[in-house]
Amino acid sequence: MIDVTIPPCHRRSHEGLRVHRREARRVSTTTANGIPVTDVVQTLLDLAVTRSSAELEAAVGAADRLDLIDPEALRRRLDDRSGHRGAPALRALLDAETFVLTHSELERLFVPLAMSAGLPRPDPQRWLGASRVDFHWEALGLVVETDGLRYHRTAAQQARDTARDHAHIAVGRTPVRFSHAQVRFEPEYVRAQLTAIAASIRSRRRR
Repeated sequence: MIDVTIPPCHRRSHEGLRVHRREARRVSTTTANGIPVTDVVQTLLDLAVTRSSAELEAAVGAADRLDLIDPEALRRRLDDRSGHRGAPALRALLDAETFVLTHSELERLFVPLAMSAGLPRPDPQRWLGASRVDFHWEALGLVVETDGLRYHRTAAQQARDTARDHAHIAVGRTPVRFSHAQVRFEPEYVRAQLTAIAASIRSRRRR
């Protein structure tokens, strides 16, 4: 079935088409091959009304792979579409699994967590060899990476993450990974883990 949106005043139908009637001002559009179509945000919002969470997640992933929109930009665009019926479901999906914060927002959330765990302020976005890490504590040899969907999704990307962790371990650093969802929604867990990890590092260094 092909979904088609037409103005409410029209009553056309055609075999193979699923017709939706909405006022033009309520639909955000673009063009593809000269054909007016709903833009990617509008399409995902519409899908969120009728599709399952698994189907919606697959659609978001497809949009990302096709470079139509990444999860971070999609989440920001939802703030302008809060009145759409699909916005709550799409927002819940992104917040729970894939929402990636910007560097400034991440620092605003993560750095206070780290400091409340007894750690000094880290060096953010620090280059260590050939790779840049999210947070680094040189005195402890501690590296923290915060993983989001866009850059840590596929098997190949996860293999690169593992290789980076191995490289840190080989030179005596301790690599730790948290998801952005954990930083955003499970701060007590993140704080507890950082406290325990820092204590373990300090204990080993005193021996």
